[in-house]
Amino acid sequence: MKNMNNRQEEGEGIAVAIQGFEGSFHQEAAWNYFGRKVNIIPCATFREVIKAASDPGICSGGIMAIENSIAGSILPNYNLLHKSRLNITGEIYLNIHQNLMVFPGVKMEDIREVHSHHMAIQQCLQYLEEHNWKLVETEDTALSAMHIRKYHRKHVAAIASTIAAELFELEIIAPSIHTMKNNYTRFLVVEPGERKVREGDDKASVYFVTDHSRGSLARVLGLIADQGVNLSKLQSMPIPGSDWKYAFYADMEFEQLEDYYKVIEKIQPVTRELRIFGVYKKGQTV
Repeated sequence: MKNMNNRQEEGEGIAVAIQGFEGSFHQEAAWNYFGRKVNIIPCATFREVIKAASDPGICSGGIMAIENSIAGSILPNYNLLHKSRLNITGEIYLNIHQNLMVFPGVKMEDIREVHSHHMAIQQCLQYLEEHNWKLVETEDTALSAMHIRKYHRKHVAAIASTIAAELFELEIIAPSIHTMKNNYTRFLVVEPGERKVREGDDKASVYFVTDHSRGSLARVLGLIADQGVNLSKLQSMPIPGSDWKYAFYADMEFEQLEDYYKVIEKIQPVTRELRIFGVYKKGQTV
């Protein structure tokens, strides 16, 4: 499979596993990161994404959501990542736009039901409550859009992405109907095998466990700060099978790779376990 780090050819020859159907926000993230020629491997669950991304015979890697600016971290995905041997090689922040779309020619007054994933419906409640429509929760935003096209539904609207409207040839009758306009999802790009640290990399994702003595976490955080490295995210997770002991997932941003190397050297002796998930270029917002 083609190396996913080389994106100059707009994704041609690259196959990427995503969660959801074609037209999902995961596909939109993949298009923005790799280009529209990337081959999409739809997966029903994040577990299936990890499985497919780990198999070079299926695809080159995967894209998976890890956090949302409104809903917060997707905690199960941290565990999936930890259990895998995948490496984080990039990231992208996608501004989520929820759009109301219909079969071509359908008018607003024709709509009786609105179908979408429960999270999309919740994000658009302020707009939806202005209308007397039945709200139907489905398993996927893009699937709701696909069903409108497949079954020529004339009284059903879907809430989905702009690329879902494009792929299934639907009309966006009301764009950007979500209540909170600053709605961003962070997606990780993951792939198997080792990736060499490159000049220009300025972010790292790590996992560490302290000895759980008093002040042990503070010592680790202090060593990170002492090197001028920005701790942009710290996520605690209980260690399965332990008596309320925690591990930590951290994202660190730095200007010089030397600062990153110094941090790892400093915190290694004061952690019981340290794993590098990936060193990569800080993601762009699209």
